[in-house]
Amino acid sequence: MPTVQSFKKHSLTYGLSLVVFLTSLSGCRVVHTPSKTPDMSVPASFIGRTDSVGIGNLDRKELFSDPYLVRLIDTALGQNPDLKMAIQRIEIARAGFQISQGALLPTVNAVAAAGLDRYGRYTMNGIGNYDTNLSENINGQSRIPNPTPDFFLGFRSSWELDIWGKLRNRRRAAYTRVLASQEGRNLVVTALTSEVARLYYTLLALDGELDIIRENVVLQQRAVELVNVQKAAGRVTELAVQQFTAQLLNTRSLEGKVRQEIVQVENQLNALLGRYPQPIARGRSIEDQKVPASVVAGLPVQLVRRRPDIRQAERELEAANVDVAVAQADFLPSLTLTPYIGLNSFRAATLIDPASLALGALGGLTAPVFNRRLLKGNYAVSVARSKEAYYAYQKTILNGVSEVVSSLKGLENYRGVADIQDQEVAMLRKAATTSNELFINGYATYLEVITAQRSVLDAELSRIETKRAQFLSLIELYRSLGGGWQ
Repeated sequence: MPTVQSFKKHSLTYGLSLVVFLTSLSGCRVVHTPSKTPDMSVPASFIGRTDSVGIGNLDRKELFSDPYLVRLIDTALGQNPDLKMAIQRIEIARAGFQISQGALLPTVNAVAAAGLDRYGRYTMNGIGNYDTNLSENINGQSRIPNPTPDFFLGFRSSWELDIWGKLRNRRRAAYTRVLASQEGRNLVVTALTSEVARLYYTLLALDGELDIIRENVVLQQRAVELVNVQKAAGRVTELAVQQFTAQLLNTRSLEGKVRQEIVQVENQLNALLGRYPQPIARGRSIEDQKVPASVVAGLPVQLVRRRPDIRQAERELEAANVDVAVAQADFLPSLTLTPYIGLNSFRAATLIDPASLALGALGGLTAPVFNRRLLKGNYAVSVARSKEAYYAYQKTILNGVSEVVSSLKGLENYRGVADIQDQEVAMLRKAATTSNELFINGYATYLEVITAQRSVLDAELSRIETKRAQFLSLIELYRSLGGGWQ
């Protein structure tokens, strides 16, 4: 009759053989390979330009020469709430990757369990235990009591063997989403850099408008004084005084509006910097700021490799394609190994006895049968999301190329507009001076003087707005090319 030791030896040998067999089975897996990310066609150049390297490769300190602006951008990159949230999204993606890595490894749990069973007399266990207790080989602590306790102290494990590559694909998708979240952070940095620069140059433009308005207020006050003198001399009527005074009041109202716009822009900028409202230090006036004489954009193929939202969309598409492969593998059987090892006894006194050592392993294949509709639905969702990610990737590239072209055209067109407006302002200033002289000598009406003064004010404000538009086109081009996230 076999002894207890020989039975344990055979059980150990069988358990090890089962583990080796199932593990070798996992090595012969059939992996579902995800679809490759398709190559998107892009134009050979932007509006016929074949620049080798674009300004998107420049560090922001190279593009923006104003030290006040550079300090504001640095502050925003350190304190902006949106950027901090983007960093946390990276941490979430990394945690998801760690979870997917853990799914490839067996789970091991330390177990301390106790149970109690009372077997009926006319049951398999009841009759079997009764007959066992009558054996001459059973005595003392070996007798099975009824009710029968069950004590276990040891380790239990569960391990799904990745025979189809499903778990590895899940890990790959999770890692790809980590990369996508990092590109998302770069996208926030690029957008934040351009937005801070946009608001800064808007502030400079408003400062310029305020200076122009104040200069015109002074000139119009002198005009009011002059027309009052003319009225006292009987050369004009009260209507002329009223018209000049109304123009002065209108210009003063513009000053109040511009001041309020400055407050609003400063508050928007402070919000990006992650701080409460406070004055924003500015450098040189917008009139003294120089737009680069020539700007290079590089090639569209460089845009695809550099722009963060395009790279993020590409990563999302890659992850979605991997999800499709995972959904396909869900239709196949899963192989799970559940080994255990520990001390097992029906008496507490013998639990820590070496003879109570027990171990075992169970391997099982589970295949979906009645839940295939659920799996088909999950697969259909994965395919649809993959197609959606593909179209999003395509749309992002189209938008990127379009934005670059618009910014390039904007720089060219606004440069021509600025040159013409410089000439216009110079001519209108001469006209205003001439109208004043003619009015004093009685050769022009007061309406001609008012019209000339108003035309100078409008032209100077338009020129400031055009200068601002030039800088905004430059900033937008820098953002469109994916600059600022280095």
